[in-house]
Formats: sequence, C-alpha cells, structure tokens
Amino acid sequence: MLGVTFIGGGNMAQALINGLIVSGSYSKEQISVVEIDSEIRQHLQMRWGIVAQAELSTCHELIVLAVKPQVVPQALAQLGKYWSQNLAQVNATAIKERIVLSIAAGITTAHLLKFLNTVDAPQLVPKFAPQLVRAMPNTPALIGQGMSGLFADAGVSQAARARVEQLMNAVGVSVWLDDEDDLNSVTALSGSGPAYVFYFLEAMQQAGIAQGLPPALARQLAQTTFQGASQLAAQSTESLSELRQRVTSKGGTTAAALAVMDETKIAAHFVAAIHAAKQRSIELGR
Repeated sequence: MLGVTFIGGGNMAQALINGLIVSGSYSKEQISVVEIDSEIRQHLQMRWGIVAQAELSTCHELIVLAVKPQVVPQALAQLGKYWSQNLAQVNATAIKERIVLSIAAGITTAHLLKFLNTVDAPQLVPKFAPQLVRAMPNTPALIGQGMSGLFADAGVSQAARARVEQLMNAVGVSVWLDDEDDLNSVTALSGSGPAYVFYFLEAMQQAGIAQGLPPALARQLAQTTFQGASQLAAQSTESLSELRQRVTSKGGTTAAALAVMDETKIAAHFVAAIHAAKQRSIELGR
C-alpha cells in the first residue's frame, strides 16, 4: 500500500496531512509521523487517527522532511540509520525508488544526500540514493490556499514528480522550477510572503485606529480590501501597474498616499527586505 511518512509533525506537516485526508488522496492508514514532542503526537493521533511515533520504526516509500533546517542533519541521519538496519527488507533498488521530499528552507539536494549518508557503515553509502525533491510551501496551506515552489533532482522520475505534485496540490497550487537556486527566491517571495502581508495589514489597521476607527472595524476594512484587491488582480489580464493606476486619480486621496510611499522609498525598502530573506535562505543552505 502506497503511503507517506512525515518526519516532523509541526504546522506545515499538519496542513499537508489535513489536505491529503480531506482531498481523499490518502487515508489515515497510509500516513505516519515521526515527532519527538509528545503533545504534538497526541494531537495528531486524536485529530486524524494516524500513527505518530517518537522514533523512526516504520517508514513508507514517500518521506516528507518537515523539520526546521537546523534539525535536517539529525533527521536524515536517523533515516539513513533506519535504512542501514533494514537492508534485508529494503535493498538498494527499493531505496532508489523511494522519494525524500524536503520542505526545509535552504538545504540543497547535495546536502540532503550528504546528511542521509551520515551512518556508521561507509560501505553502505552508495546504496542511499533516493529520489530527492525540494518544496517551499507557505502557511496559507493551512486553509488549502498554499503556494509551493518545487525542484526535482535529475534522477527523479516522472512518476515521483507526479506523486509529489499531488501531495503539494492537496493544500494549494505548486509550480516546478528548473534551477534549484530559484528556490531561494521562492522562499523569500512566497515562503516568507504571508508575513509581509500580515505586516502590511497590521500597518493598515494601526492607521485606521489612529484615525479613530474601532480596532475590529479597522482590521475588517484592511483584510477585506486586501482580499478583494488580490482576487481582482487574479481575475484581471491587466498588469499590476495598470491596476494601481486605475485606482489612482490625479490629485486624489490615493495619489496623496502613494506620493508619501514614493518619497519614503517604501517599494525600494520592500525589495531590499525580500533580498535579505533570499540571502538568509542561501546562508541556511551553507
């Protein structure tokens, strides 16, 4: 029976698990999780009825690495150790057919393979060459509105790519990238992007409060405006610049606001901020 094992059971893993079960892509019997936090394990078991274990004792052929970048070396070493101890059942060919999907920011496929082969059995190292795929989703996946960038190592089959795409599309939309380095840009733009949106919404709410509006109303106005503008952009064939200009009457209120933004170089600062996020993603990969 085809299944998926999550190493790490945090928010993003839970979003994916929920999407897989709700969409009918996988049943609870086809999903297992390795999670050291006992409270999270209990939550996973109670909410979805899936197997959640503190250590890797069983493993499906699709493994989703859903831990923080700093924990990736230990997590993959554990997987390599598991495979080395079960080679009687899992031979080299079977391992090559397995898929490791990493959603850890910055960690390259070369490093994933290196960490996977950190085991006390050097003669077995050549056997650990599964199909490696990286994904960078974002938190709207929690409500099925995620955006994910995907990159597949050269040896990944079309069947494996299809399985990964099916998994990620259960919580939103995904796009394939030809260059692994582009994942750093995806991380900076859409991976971290929801935080930028919340930051801007906070500022809009604060502006409304400062002008005398109740906090709840200021938040509603900001959120609904942002949501409506995003949907309008999605449905329009016009460029973002043209859409902005349509709202900006010469000498009007919008023009006054945008003039202040231009004077304070908000756009330039925003671009610089996203560049800083990309650089941090690169540093994590190192």
